[in-house]
Amino acid sequence: MIDLHMHSTFSDGSLTPEELVAEACRVGLTAIALTDHDGTHGLPRFLAASQNTPVRTIPGVEISADFHGGTMHMLGYFIRFEDPALNEHLEWIRNGREMRNAEILHKLNALGCHITWEQVVSFSGEDVVGRPHFAQAMIASGFVSNKDQAFDKYLGRGKPAYADRRRLSPAASVKLIRDAGGVPVLAHPFTLNLGSQPLHTLLIELRAAGLEGLEAYYPEHNPAMHKEYLNLAKDMNLVATGGSDFHGSMSPDIRMGFGFGGLRVPDDIVERLEARRPQA
Repeated sequence: MIDLHMHSTFSDGSLTPEELVAEACRVGLTAIALTDHDGTHGLPRFLAASQNTPVRTIPGVEISADFHGGTMHMLGYFIRFEDPALNEHLEWIRNGREMRNAEILHKLNALGCHITWEQVVSFSGEDVVGRPHFAQAMIASGFVSNKDQAFDKYLGRGKPAYADRRRLSPAASVKLIRDAGGVPVLAHPFTLNLGSQPLHTLLIELRAAGLEGLEAYYPEHNPAMHKEYLNLAKDMNLVATGGSDFHGSMSPDIRMGFGFGGLRVPDDIVERLEARRPQA
């Protein structure tokens, strides 16, 4: 069993890259991918930690793409994580996140949620500060009781403390991953908020741009979604991938490899993805 979607302290996860590998060994996974948000800084430690273990580690990334009406994330697997162009573009995205964070902090304080930047940073790891860290600071200060409440009331799209940020287009995100030798996969398609036909049309466009996979195995996909995405992947000649989107204590109900308990991602997906790597 494998898990191809997880986050470390280098984005919004609570475990270090080494701790992720140790947990994968503990629960008996055969392969895992680290897919931190808009950054690759945790990957050298992640790959090094798997030496002399039974777990195969796959270098990945999760890129936030520009998409109106919903949230689009593009996963990239087997990337050359030291690629200069890849890291230049990821830095551009992260710099936009920094400007967004300043705007979120200003809005929260204007709404009466008086927290400091130092409080937010104290909940982040080694790298990217994101909305989940604002949520943790709000919980610690007593403004909300949990992360869901923070997003539903303040931080979610369309809520009073939400701030947008710069992103690459979907096609540009796909190209960036491919140019770095990676395999691009559309993450958790339900967050796009699209009906069946618009999603089908979008996948045709992304497939033409170089998309190679669709995340069909995901904890928040209900049985109907799971079946639909498996069928779409088959019809579009895409690899149906999957993962738990593990964040550790950030989302305590989600277990690595198992999601809410019923997630099972087939082992052969790794080989199928690897076969889709762009030719040098």
